[in-house]
Formats: sequence, C-alpha cells, structure tokens
Amino acid sequence: MRVPDYPLADADKWGRVDGYFADLLAPEDAALKAALAANAYAGLPAHDVSAAQGKMLALFIRMTGARRVLEIGTLGGYSTIWMARALPEGGRIDTIEFSPLHADVARANLAAAGVADRVALHQGAALDVLPGLEGPFDLIFIDADKPNNPNYLAWALKLSRPGTTIIGDNVVRGGAVADPDSQDPNVVGVRAFLDAIAQDPRLDATAIQTVGEKGWDGFSLAVVR
Repeated sequence: MRVPDYPLADADKWGRVDGYFADLLAPEDAALKAALAANAYAGLPAHDVSAAQGKMLALFIRMTGARRVLEIGTLGGYSTIWMARALPEGGRIDTIEFSPLHADVARANLAAAGVADRVALHQGAALDVLPGLEGPFDLIFIDADKPNNPNYLAWALKLSRPGTTIIGDNVVRGGAVADPDSQDPNVVGVRAFLDAIAQDPRLDATAIQTVGEKGWDGFSLAVVR
C-alpha cells in the first residue's frame, strides 16, 4: 500500500476500501500491474492515480465522447493506459512528461500495454511543449507540478473548445487546501488554480474530495462554457 503525501490516521482503512472498489469495479489486468511494477523498479514516485481513479478517467472519456485528450504529467503512463483504452476508434492522447527517465519508462509501459499507437508522448517542460500543440482537445487532465497549475489552466483554456472537460488532480492536499496561510508550494499552487477556475466566466466547475489509497485527496472538474 502506498504512503500518502499527507498521511492521516484513517489512511489504512481508506486504502482497504479503495482496494475493495478496485477489485470489484476496476480490476487491473497484467499490463496495468506491470506498469506499476516497472515504475517502482525504476524508482518513480508512487504518484499514479489509483485503479478506481484510472477507471473514473476512462469513464469520463466515454461519457464525453472525447477523441482528443491532453494529459499534463505522464509519470510512468499508468493513467495514460487507462485513458487510451477508453478512446474511440481514431482517438489520440497527447501526454507531456518533464523527466527523461519517467518518459522512457512510460514509453515502455505504453508499448507493453498495446496502446502506444494511440499516444503521442512529448518529453520536456510542459510550458515549453504546450505552445507547440494544436487544439482543441476534448478532455484535459492536469496532473503535474502543482505550483504551475495556474499556468497549465491558462494553456488548457487556449487549447480547449466549448464543452471541453478540464480535470485537475490532487486538489485537497490532505485538507491543507483550505488553509489560506499555508506556505506549502503545492497548496499555494492548487489554491491559485482553484481561484482562477472560480473567477473565469468561461468555466463551470466543482471539486470533490476523495479518500483512498492516496489518502485524503480530490479532483476539480470544469467544463468550458
């Protein structure tokens, strides 16, 4: 079981429930399990979405009919595999990863899972890569360094259309997001991100808290008007 970034007393209980939901509703096949094992072997941080969250992303793609997906923050490609499998025929994901090591691991994982032909992996700083991408995207998943979340949101809007879904991961920070005096750069970045969403008339949004193997976490969900 992973250790949450913001551990709390009930984390073991939440993790067990997450495992129950995942086994029942979002079971991992050999390729998904192998991707997590490869990530751990390569020393990547255990920041992947949970299986239940991966299935949720896949369902969002199916519910919205998304054909073009942008992922900011690939890590080892675990979430990318979940989303790529949900794409309709001819669908594609553009995913961006800063670390060369993480990108290499992700490429191998995507190939092993049989989805490499649906994924364009861009290695580099997201703020350098994003200006070279052509929108619009139908669904955008932001799951990278939190201090840059406001900048990623600005680019997400440039690369979106009316109806585009924009999802932000890790917005609760173990409850610290509610502390206006926090000096944690991740909390500061998430608060600025949520403030920008709330103040932008182009977006209709909410956020939801989650508990599970990643601790006390959450997602923001916005739709471009």
